[in-house]
Amino acid sequence: MNLVEEFRFLKKCYDDDEFDPIFSHELGVYFLKLRSISRSDLLKEIAGKLAINVTNIESRKLSEFMFCQQIPNEHIDTFIMEKYQEERTKRIQNEDPLYSQLYKLRVFDWGGFYQNAVEQTIVNNYVKKIQDYEELCEAIENDISPRLKGYILCSWYNHWTSILIEDMFKDNPNLMPTIGLIKKVDFFWKNFPFDLKVTYFPDEFMQMKRRELGLGTELIELKRFAKNNGIYFNRNEKPKEIFSELIAKISEDTSETSKQFINDFNNARKEIILDTINNPRDLVRWLYEHQGPRRFDAANRFFLILIDLRNPEESWKLKRNKNLLKEKISGYLDANRDINFDQIKINFSWQDHEYSTYALSLFILVE
Repeated sequence: MNLVEEFRFLKKCYDDDEFDPIFSHELGVYFLKLRSISRSDLLKEIAGKLAINVTNIESRKLSEFMFCQQIPNEHIDTFIMEKYQEERTKRIQNEDPLYSQLYKLRVFDWGGFYQNAVEQTIVNNYVKKIQDYEELCEAIENDISPRLKGYILCSWYNHWTSILIEDMFKDNPNLMPTIGLIKKVDFFWKNFPFDLKVTYFPDEFMQMKRRELGLGTELIELKRFAKNNGIYFNRNEKPKEIFSELIAKISEDTSETSKQFINDFNNARKEIILDTINNPRDLVRWLYEHQGPRRFDAANRFFLILIDLRNPEESWKLKRNKNLLKEKISGYLDANRDINFDQIKINFSWQDHEYSTYALSLFILVE
């Protein structure tokens, strides 16, 4: 086997976001682990520990050179664990103060902006629509600024909670962490690379399941009940705002009719969610098949799905529930030490192509 050619093939796949050939390659995991320590200072450090002379190797050639040394996996694993523990020791000192900061966020509202679409939203709704300078300045001051604040706060919350949750996985002795930034891999479980995805029960999936049961969408049901019972709502608002208004008004209404409606409404939600937890493959397949073109990949994924059964719209708060998350994540990983990965293989379709990957799901819910 020509190791230089194999490295260049794997690197091209990595640079082109083609991960299937990497995951199926006999040296794929070896390549990804070395990629995790691909900073030149880390590669030189492990080279020193293994008495590999890299004095005359250019930095840009260092990854290829180290790949070709056929370093035993156990040496790479030991080095990664040592470096991870060094980094983790620094982070853990600030962990509790960070959780305290996260609890200061009271409302999770993107402000109408969406990840990776801020510039497009501003251009389409302000730059291209408004011709009057004074009107544009007023929009910047009174509209864009508050919305951007919401976007930044939500991004901040997601960033730090994701790091904290990722550490809960990486701290588990059954898993091998990554330490550097490496696309599509957060940790290795029995040498299977996994990309961790923390998410909530998707509203679109909920509506799909309701249709399968012959039910209307939740918003249609809420509007119909409001109309039939004389409950006013602002029809000019966006669907999300109408939904929030109606849920609040009907839930707070003291009439027996409203109480019965909300009880039935919540029970329908609960039944769909619990049935999905018992049969998760449909949701996992749906999550792969409903990726946007810019974010699409077929990487192995570990889906951590957080659900507040009492109020699914508040599920975002579970991302900062340290004790609950730690208990459930550790319990799942410890209980599945002997997991058979052949049983988690899943096939899905995306834009007329068939893909095969490995995916796990863990639901954490409060009632």
